[in-house]
This record gives sequence, structure tokens and C-alpha cells, in this order.
Amino acid sequence: MPLFDTVLQEKPAIVLEMGYAFTKLGFAGEPHPRSIIPSELLDHESKNAGKTIASKKLFDYTNESELYDQLVEFLKTIFFKYVLVSPKERKVVIVESVLWPTQIRENLAKALFCHFDVSSIFYVPTHLVVLATLAVDTALVVDIGFKEAVVVPVYSGVQAVFAWEAQPLAAESVHEHIKGELILNGIDEQLLTDYVIEDIKVRSCFVTTRERALKWRGEEEFQICPEVDYPVKGDEIIKIPGIIRETAFEVLFPEDNDHLNLANIILNSILKCPKDMRKALAENIVLIGGSTMVLGLAARLKQELLALLESDQYCNKLFIKTFKFHKPPSKANFTAWLGGSIYGATDLVLTKSVARETYCKSQQLPDFINYDEVRSHGRA
Repeated sequence: MPLFDTVLQEKPAIVLEMGYAFTKLGFAGEPHPRSIIPSELLDHESKNAGKTIASKKLFDYTNESELYDQLVEFLKTIFFKYVLVSPKERKVVIVESVLWPTQIRENLAKALFCHFDVSSIFYVPTHLVVLATLAVDTALVVDIGFKEAVVVPVYSGVQAVFAWEAQPLAAESVHEHIKGELILNGIDEQLLTDYVIEDIKVRSCFVTTRERALKWRGEEEFQICPEVDYPVKGDEIIKIPGIIRETAFEVLFPEDNDHLNLANIILNSILKCPKDMRKALAENIVLIGGSTMVLGLAARLKQELLALLESDQYCNKLFIKTFKFHKPPSKANFTAWLGGSIYGATDLVLTKSVARETYCKSQQLPDFINYDEVRSHGRA
């Protein structure tokens, strides 16, 4: 995908990756986003009720009209506070999952075209553009975000949407587990805000080994890691027990009758693919999303995958011996944004974007579950 003079001479496109918890934003061609901000906005209803102004999640809405208004307000913050450019006649690159609700993507396009007068929008699928950061065209992309873990195979530049898998095994589950355990340990619930729980998870928790996890589940004795003190509100100290630090991420590997933990959905996704694709996917696994940055996750995931291959569920179905993980040239929480930045700096932003004039006539957006759309975006 060569860079053309016409692309270089124009103003760089604005690249947005809007997740449930955080939004990454910046300009095409840059190696990292300008800002990573919470996907939140002020709750004006609390202000009108005379209460302390609280924040509200961007994608918490009751109807389509409310969603549109929230998107407009949030985009105002992005354009005029963070990227500090006028959106009028600007090109915008939207990095989105193929599983994004249609209602959100349509209202986002409506807000950008009708309210902000952007010149064009280039929708790029998350799991496909990640591969641009590695210069490969085949990989099994595992995206662990805030709400759920999504696995989508990409083979020869085409997303195998028929083989996708998803489960609510992500940051939200970890946060709920940490909060519940700390409350049981006598910690005041008012101290455990979303920010505090997130900070505790990032600073003190890690993924333990499979051997230690099995001992914990079997209630066997083993040496627990030390507890740590977490200061909050200046004079308050929250003691984080070692067992919570070590087992907070065990919610990603539940043992139940459904066999749907993180390792299971990865193998199920590979199993849905044709046999000649499976080895290539298993040896090209890419972990993205903020939750994958925790210490020890990749090593534990590999242990779980190898153990499952020997189980009755997979031993006669999958004949894979090794799993290999890519290491992208960026932090896992903005690897997808970087892929969008790369795509936005090529001629694709001129040839594959949806122009405002076209949108006003047809009101149609690219559909990544349509093979023709996938091929046109993935094989340029």
C-alpha cells in the first residue's frame, strides 16, 4: 500500500478507536495516539437534578436519539479539546470491530457527516488492521477489551467472520471480582470507585501459573504471594491480600460445564476454520486490548491451550503441537489504533472512504460481513 503525493499533501486524517471504556484518538501516519481518554461524558441529568455532576458512559443509552446526542457531545470534546482541529472537511478513520452494533456505527456516521461536516469516513475493521502493524496477512486476533473477549481469524487478508467467538471474559469481570473480594475483606465500598479498582488491577494484580491455579482451585496448600498496601484518599490504606492479587484474573479461565473459558474460545475458533488454515492461525496469535497487558497472561494462555489439546474435547479434533504469539511494535491497548493510523496514511483513505455526498444520497455504510466489502478493504 504505497503512500501517494496526494495523501501527503492533504491534511492527515483523524483516527478514532472508540471502545466501551477508552477512546484512542490522533492523526493518521503517527506512531501512537495523541490521547487515550475515557469513553465518558458529563451526565447533565444529575446537574439538572441539583446533584453532584457525575460522568456517564458514552455507550449507555436508552434510545437512538439519546445515543446520537451523546456521540455529538463526545465528538465535540475530541475535536475541540484534544485534537484541536476543526472537523469540517476533514477525513476521519474509524477503527471498529466487525461486531459493533449497527445502531452505533450509523449514528456515528450521521453525527460526523450531518453535525460536523467531515468530508469522508473510512471504516476499517479492528481485527484486520492489526495485521498491518506486523506486516503479515494471516493471524488469529484475540481482542480482550472491557466488556468481552472476541476472537476473529484473519487468513490471507480476509476476516473469517464465520469462525468468530466471543465471551464476556474481560476487564469488567476482573473488576467485579476484585471489588467483591475486597468488600468481603471488610473494605468500605465507597472507597472502591471504578478508578481505584482499575488502578489496583494494573498496579498489583497478575496472572498466576496454571500449576498454582490448580492448587488454588483444589484448595491445596501453597505459598501465597505477599499482600500490598494501596493508599487512597491520602490517609486511607487498602490492604490487597496476596490471594486476590494472584487470582483476580482467574475469571478469564473459569471451569464449568460449558467449557467456554478464554482458551476454549480460541481453540473453538480455530476448529471452525478449514484444516489447512489451522496450523497457520495457531502459530500467529496476536493479543490486543488493554486487558492483555497484564503480567503473565500470554504465558498462562499458552499453558491452558497446550493442556486443552490433550483433553478429550480436542485431542481427536485438533492436531496442533505449538502455539506462537506475535509481539506488536506498540502497546496492546492501542495496536488497533496504530493499524488504523497506517491505513489512514495510504491511498485507501482516498479510494475506499465513504464521502459525504455519497452518504447523503444512499445512507449506506460498508458492511464487513459482506465478502465483497471485506475483500475490497483487506486486499488493497
